[in-house]
Amino acid sequence: MLAVLAALAFLRPVSAQSLSASDIAVVTQNLATGAQHSWELGTRAQALLNLNVPNFSVFTTTGLPPPTSVPSNTTSAIAPVFSIAHNVVTKLNASSGPTPLIVGDGAAGDPPSIGVAVLLANWTGQGSDGTDYAKAALNQLDYTLNVVPRTPDGAISHRAAQVQLWSDSVYMVPPFLAYYGLLTGNTTLMDEAYNQIKLYRNYLRDSHANNLWQHIVLGTSGQDTGNDFGHWSTGNGWAAAGMLRVLATMKNSPFSKSFSSQQRDLGNWVKEIHSAMFAHIDNTNIFTNYADQPISTSGMFYDAASTALIASTVYRAALLINDHSHLPNAEKCRQALFAAPSNSSSNLALVGRAPGDNSTSSASHNSASASASQSHVSSSSSASATAPATSPSATTAPIKQLAHFSNDGWLQPVVNPNQFGVQGSNSPEGQAFVLELQASYNEWVAAGSPGANAARRTAATAGWASVVGCIGLGSLLLFV
Repeated sequence: MLAVLAALAFLRPVSAQSLSASDIAVVTQNLATGAQHSWELGTRAQALLNLNVPNFSVFTTTGLPPPTSVPSNTTSAIAPVFSIAHNVVTKLNASSGPTPLIVGDGAAGDPPSIGVAVLLANWTGQGSDGTDYAKAALNQLDYTLNVVPRTPDGAISHRAAQVQLWSDSVYMVPPFLAYYGLLTGNTTLMDEAYNQIKLYRNYLRDSHANNLWQHIVLGTSGQDTGNDFGHWSTGNGWAAAGMLRVLATMKNSPFSKSFSSQQRDLGNWVKEIHSAMFAHIDNTNIFTNYADQPISTSGMFYDAASTALIASTVYRAALLINDHSHLPNAEKCRQALFAAPSNSSSNLALVGRAPGDNSTSSASHNSASASASQSHVSSSSSASATAPATSPSATTAPIKQLAHFSNDGWLQPVVNPNQFGVQGSNSPEGQAFVLELQASYNEWVAAGSPGANAARRTAATAGWASVVGCIGLGSLLLFV
């Protein structure tokens, strides 16, 4: 019954709008205070780069590698990224040899997500205080390539205790490998980033489910985390977003022509995920936690976090590979996510299940119930001991009333980031996905909204013409 109420709430008329600068500041602050685990820190760093300092992002329009020094007017915007790198590296023993950036994390694939921030800190000379960013990055690279277990054909495990492949890893590991290769001129590393994605796709793409990706394969629950053959929406988002980061690193690098076939493959694989995902979205324009499981499925719930991530990759694809086919879907998702509620009671119904209710998703999600509590959680306290730095632009002012945000600015409803089969209350990675969506949308608008006509036509059919017709106003919201 609650699921039905949630669906009805989504269908009520809402007023679409974009996030204001103050809204973004609140989301950013929540991300800063909430991100503590390795993958959250890496995802936070990437979101801040993309939104606040795009010239230092792999999605830059000015080419790679990035500048070797930070302009004075960029110092405060990029400071939180360098703080993440500094806080992590100063806790390491730089002379210890092959070592992950966060020791004892359990997930071998998550610490490399911080690697781009560490490499960028080294590249721009942030080590004047003696912090050895270069050694820390090299130790992480050496650990990833030479210590972490692999499949017989070479796929690097996401877990340290056993060979197990997670869709999440495509966002965490290949972008680090590609960026390391970019900054060192090592094209073999860049090619390895592509190769890892290809291998992961071979294992995780489910041809029997219209090419949706499974979440976790291989390994045994006795050793570590059990498998999850379900088509987790966030996992598909992680994969698409990771592919686009590697594609952008290649395309914007001096070696772009040498990687033309790899870029073509990555672009096609992203489109493959988009087509598979949007085939299952319902008229709420919010994905369910497992994309091909309707909201009527026992234990199923809507997930705004994966929706924000997937939508952000559509705008990126429009700019990187000129694919506009799913812009109408992305526009409807964005408008739904940033809509004002029709009445004050909507927020309660949207959640569909009270936060803290740890009932799990249906058995069709395989082990998402028994082993979800393992998810990304580290096997030690080292990850959470890395306190995130507060953004200099953060504010504690409440966010304006939005259907998919709590009054204190947390995206709702979301999957529990530590239990992938369970609805949660606050999700740091969900906050990062909001910033990613805003960043990609900003850049799409700044580029002239390529493909917007198709999006407007579809939106008009759905009754959104008055909103989408104002899409040009997005340029006023550029947040630098």
